[in-house]
Amino acid sequence: MLLTGALLALAGCGGAALEDAPDAAAWAAVDQAQSADNGLSTNGLSTNGLSTNGLSTNGLSTNGLSTNGFNDWFNSNAATAPTLMAYIVKCAVPAGQTRTFVQAATGASFTWQGNLGLAPNWASGLPATEVEQQAVSACLAAHANKFGLHISLSVLGRTAAGAPLPYSTQELATFSEREACFFGNLFTTDGLFAARDRDFSSTESTTRACGLTLKADTCAPITNLGSCSQFCTKADPSQPYFTQCTYNGKTYPAVTTRVQPQELYRCGDGTCQFTEHCGTGLTADSCKADCGTCS
Repeated sequence: MLLTGALLALAGCGGAALEDAPDAAAWAAVDQAQSADNGLSTNGLSTNGLSTNGLSTNGLSTNGLSTNGFNDWFNSNAATAPTLMAYIVKCAVPAGQTRTFVQAATGASFTWQGNLGLAPNWASGLPATEVEQQAVSACLAAHANKFGLHISLSVLGRTAAGAPLPYSTQELATFSEREACFFGNLFTTDGLFAARDRDFSSTESTTRACGLTLKADTCAPITNLGSCSQFCTKADPSQPYFTQCTYNGKTYPAVTTRVQPQELYRCGDGTCQFTEHCGTGLTADSCKADCGTCS
């Protein structure tokens, strides 16, 4: 049951409205790549797996959701499974499609919206390939928020089939801060990893601490490795996202995220943010300028 508990830790949401919406065609591209819903909690990202509920082998389709294994798993994780499935479907299934499940024990009906379409074979009802497992795992990690906050972000990368997620110049301008890269595989024992896609110092803190951090394991089981440039490459240097990352001798497809400037804080900006602490220094963990000295 490796993936279930690991994913159950990933749970939460958010939304953004762009003030100056682009034309219809550009907006469609923004809506496809932008994941305005993040905040998946990391509390249960540990050692129980979705691979045991039959979903990854039966396919993310009506047939896959109707198996006894999935129903049993859903019932035993009733508090967290609906949110988790919302993120899985968001990541794996294309925009415009939904997945519906009726809980046998209660008769309750759940409908989840597709968005990024990272796993086209799995979404069509086929078993998830290893690359699809990796792509969806990276997407789930990108949506993790250790504070459980609903933060808007831009999600960039490629589907498991190699198709680029569309994005617009408006999206890049709105989500102007490069944030992090995510990769790994929650369906196996490979692990789940994040790294920074921008310079980040001890004076800074953020609402998105799983990707932007100087601490090695602040969002376990997501392990922050350091800098994206150490592990990841781009197929085209002009792209705003990394194509793949290699760690422990294995190469994974990557998901790259961007955020709005207001998600980044700096000690000395005059406001004691919830990510900062009192102290005598100039770091986020000891920020006298913003939070004063500790009593």
